[in-house]
Amino acid sequence: MKRLVFAVVAAATLASGLVATPAVAAQAAIAWGPCDNPVLVNAGAECGYLDVPLDYRKPAGEKIQLAVSRVKHKVPDAQYQGVMLTNPGGPGGSGLTLATRGTRVPKHAGDAYDWIGFDPRGVGSSKPAISCDPNYMDYNRPNYLPLTPRLEKTWLARSKGYADACAAKNSKALLENMKTTDTVKDMDSIRQALGAEQVNFYGFSYGTYLGQVYGTTYPKNVRRMILDSTVDPRNVWYQANLNQDVAFDVNLNIWFGWVASHDDAYHLGKTKAEVKRVFDEQLLKLSFNAAGGVVGPDEWLDVFQQAAYYQLRWPVLGDAFARFVNNGDWQNMKTLFENFGGRGDDNGFAVYLAVQCTDVQWPASWQQWKIDNWKTFAKAPYYTWQNAWFNAPCLYWPAKAAKPVHVDGRGVASVLMIDETLDAPTPFEGSLEVRSRFPGASLISEPGGTSHAITPRGNACVDDKIADYLLTGALPTRKPGRTADVECAPLPLPVPLPPAAARSAAAGPASPDSVMGMRTGKH
Repeated sequence: MKRLVFAVVAAATLASGLVATPAVAAQAAIAWGPCDNPVLVNAGAECGYLDVPLDYRKPAGEKIQLAVSRVKHKVPDAQYQGVMLTNPGGPGGSGLTLATRGTRVPKHAGDAYDWIGFDPRGVGSSKPAISCDPNYMDYNRPNYLPLTPRLEKTWLARSKGYADACAAKNSKALLENMKTTDTVKDMDSIRQALGAEQVNFYGFSYGTYLGQVYGTTYPKNVRRMILDSTVDPRNVWYQANLNQDVAFDVNLNIWFGWVASHDDAYHLGKTKAEVKRVFDEQLLKLSFNAAGGVVGPDEWLDVFQQAAYYQLRWPVLGDAFARFVNNGDWQNMKTLFENFGGRGDDNGFAVYLAVQCTDVQWPASWQQWKIDNWKTFAKAPYYTWQNAWFNAPCLYWPAKAAKPVHVDGRGVASVLMIDETLDAPTPFEGSLEVRSRFPGASLISEPGGTSHAITPRGNACVDDKIADYLLTGALPTRKPGRTADVECAPLPLPVPLPPAAARSAAAGPASPDSVMGMRTGKH
C-alpha cells in the first residue's frame, strides 16, 4: 500500500436514512493512494492508512495504523447511499479485498455505496501486524489426539511456548488492546474519517460479532447491517468452540454421504459408512506413518475440515481423497494443506488468539478444559482436540482478559441476517439468539445448508433479498417467535469435477470465495 494524504466524504440526509455523501471534506484523514493487491487494482480501488489510538483510553498517546481500501460508488451523488464497511471474520482475517464485494450483489444494488475494506488492528497490512511463531502450524506437529500423558504435556508445552513467543515479539500495550471492543472503536474511527454520520455494515462470521458489539455501542451510527453466519453472543468464546466441534463432525459426515453418492467418480464406498471407514483407516495409518514424511493425521484433518466449512470445496476434497487412497497421491494433499492453511504465516492465528483470549476470561484450569473436551470428543471425535489445541495458548496468554459486552440491539433500526441451518463454525442457534436481541432484524434461513459465510454467491432467493435491502431497506416481514422470517433453499449440491479441473483447483491458492482461510476462519 502506498501512502498519500486526504479523504473526502461527509454527511447528508437522504429519504432512506441519514448517510454520508461525498460533498464535504472529512475531519479526519485517510492517506488514500494506489493499491498493490491485484484484486483491488483490477476493481479500481484506492488504499491507504488511518492512524488510530493504540489505547482509546489514551487518545493522545501511541498510534497504530489501519490499512483501509475503498471502491467508490458508481451512481450519481444524488443516489449515493453511503459507506458500506465490511469485515470477513476470523478474528484475524484480512478484509481489504472485501471492498470489491459490491459487484456481486445483483440489480447493481452495490453500486450506490462506497465499499470499505480494512485489515483490523494487528492484521495483515495494518501496522504493526502481530506474529509470534510463523512455523507453529508447520509439519511434524504432535498428533492432536492426546492419548498419552506425553502427548498432552507436549501440546501444553507448545501452547505455552506460543503464548510466550507472542509476549516476546509484540508490545504488551498492543496485546492489551486487541479486544473486539478495540476493533469496534476502530470501526467508528473509520466512520469518522470518512465523514459519515452513519455507516452500513456487512459482516461475515466473527464479523457478525463485531456488528453486534458495534450496534450495541453505537446504535445510532448504524443505518443498515447485513450479518452472514452469526456468532452466538452467549457463548464467547470457550463454549462456542465446544459447540463448533460437534457441528464440524456433523458436516464432515454429511460430506461422507455426498462422496458415497458419487462412488462412480471416487470409488471410496457406496454408503456413508463405507466412506467413513476408509477415511478412518487412512487417519489411523497416518498416525503411525506420515505420507511422504509430511502428511500426518493433523494435516489430514486440517485439509478435510474444509468440507465442514464450504460445499464449494467438496469436489476438490473428494478428488484429493480419492487420489490419496486409490493412487497414493500424497503430494496433492501436501499442496492442499499449504494452500488452505497459510503455512509459514501465523498472523491470522496470532490475532485470533489476541482477540479471543482477551475478549473474555477462559477457564484457568487445564483440568476443566480436559474434562470438557473429552466429553465433547465422545460426540465429536474428529475436530474436538484439534480445536482444543488451537485455543490452548489462551491458558497462558500474556494479556489481561475483559468482560464481553452484553449485546443489545434494541437501538438498531434495521438488520438483515442470513444463515444456513447446518453452518458449523457459527451454529444456527446463534442467528436465532441475535435475532431475538435485535427487534429490527429479519432472518433468512437456508434449511439443510452446510456452508459458512459465502453471500452473495449466486443463490437468487438470498441474493435478491440482499439487493432489495441495499436498494430500499426492504426486509422480509418479521414473524413472531424464535424462528427464521423467510426460508430459501440452499444452493444445489456440487457435482464432482472433471479430473483436469480437479487438478487445477487443487494446485491453485485458496479461493477468494472462501472468505476465510482454514483455521484463521474459525468464526
